Amino acid sequence: MLTVNEIFFSIQGESSHAGRPCVFVRLTGCDLRCAWCDTSYAFDSGQGQPVEAVVTAVGAYGCSLVEITGGEPLLQRDVYPLMETLLASGKTVLLETGGHIDISNVPHDVVKVIDVKCPGSGEVEHNDLANLNRLAKHDEVKFVIRDRSDYEFARALVHKYALEDCCAAVLFSPVHRVLDPDRLSEWTLADRLPVRIQVQLHKYLWGDEVRGV
Repeated sequence: MLTVNEIFFSIQGESSHAGRPCVFVRLTGCDLRCAWCDTSYAFDSGQGQPVEAVVTAVGAYGCSLVEITGGEPLLQRDVYPLMETLLASGKTVLLETGGHIDISNVPHDVVKVIDVKCPGSGEVEHNDLANLNRLAKHDEVKFVIRDRSDYEFARALVHKYALEDCCAAVLFSPVHRVLDPDRLSEWTLADRLPVRIQVQLHKYLWGDEVRGV
């Protein structure tokens, strides 16, 4: 049984799949409280659904790309059979995870998008940086960056773990309406960093407050 906050069909706003139609499965619950979190409504609210019902709901949209997100989806035991079942049905499955839980048991073919916490999140001490040694070549690493200190923290990890060689994409995402994307871009260009700047596309399409998009 899974506790599901929402299932919806929208445009993928982040990762290297940004711009593609995608079905989102948002699971309930998170054990972190990031300062810039924009999905606090998923901390507690949700309804119980068996894995089979979630797979059926996803299939009804007729879309090949699915993202499992939260909250923190790896807190729920049945997320693992959910991922396996979606893969077996031919879906491309993305998993957005906070990076503080061991990803070793996530099915290999799932594209893991690991959100490494920078100091500005207030949760940096919970990072399991060993996950950066568990990446598959198709995985992605995301840093949400609030200020120059966050940028320097992320830059150091990119170099220390040679992340550009370990995964498909390293994503630098400015905190929306806090750090200007052009400033972050200038920093990465000056340092010749092998990263991808991303903005939260869905917020530019539909605004900050709209849910289910």
